[in-house]
Amino acid sequence: MALSDNTRGAALMALSMAGFTFNDALTKSVTDEMTVGQIMFVRGALTTMMVYLVARRLGALDHIRNLFQPLILCRIALETIAAITFLTALGQIPLANASAILQSLPLAVTLGAALFFREPVGWRRWTAIGVGFIGVMIIIQPGPEGFTLAALYVVISVITAAGRDLVTKKIDPNVSSFTVTLFTAASISFAGLLLIPVYGGWRPISLGAYGTMIVASGFLFVGYQSIIMAMRTGEISFIAPFRYISLIWAVLLGFVFFGELPTPATLLGASIVIASGLYTFYRENKRKARVAASAGPTTPA
Repeated sequence: MALSDNTRGAALMALSMAGFTFNDALTKSVTDEMTVGQIMFVRGALTTMMVYLVARRLGALDHIRNLFQPLILCRIALETIAAITFLTALGQIPLANASAILQSLPLAVTLGAALFFREPVGWRRWTAIGVGFIGVMIIIQPGPEGFTLAALYVVISVITAAGRDLVTKKIDPNVSSFTVTLFTAASISFAGLLLIPVYGGWRPISLGAYGTMIVASGFLFVGYQSIIMAMRTGEISFIAPFRYISLIWAVLLGFVFFGELPTPATLLGASIVIASGLYTFYRENKRKARVAASAGPTTPA
């Protein structure tokens, strides 16, 4: 039986979240040895090679001129900022905390779609967005004792990642997903190279760290390719809830590899964010159902 676009998009989103979270855990394990610039450069270069070899094998590479499409350039810039801010935070806060804040990304995407694409958002979804961001505040605990700059970096990463997802949806569908992934990975690697002097120069890297980066790059490749295909395959309102799978992976990996347990505030805030996100998707599906019903054929009396 053939799968619908939404079902394939949801499966790709779930796969993407697993890839990104495993990559995050592996990357976090080397943050004491490698700077943010080194991680971006090495991991980005390895991912670029993987994407290029696979895309060339499949004959899925487009012409280099596609790089200069405004939307692709915009996506690359947003992805680069998201990577810098998230990697900066990853070495300073527990994996589950960072992932919990990232759960607000679907709410940020809904907000961005309303503000920039004029997608209709009713008062119920506006309320859910507001409640969701209260959940984020509970997680980061703003105040002299609870707030950390690293949490703010994750919030900035959420904002830029939301812009990235919205831009991805508008990229010409004739441009190969492999091409978008390749340009993104190469650009992030180049940005990391430029950041190495900013972070104090090149540090010696052990063979173990290089091995970890190779595995992390494989997971990052899976995450990149899957999320681009997901955003271009299904409806955002249907596939976005599957992002929340990443929190399950983050809690599990954080405990197994780093001995981290989420605090009660993190669990409470994450629950509020996820509940708010799920409600916005529910309202969006109801709205689309009403629109489809009103546009459908009517039976004459």
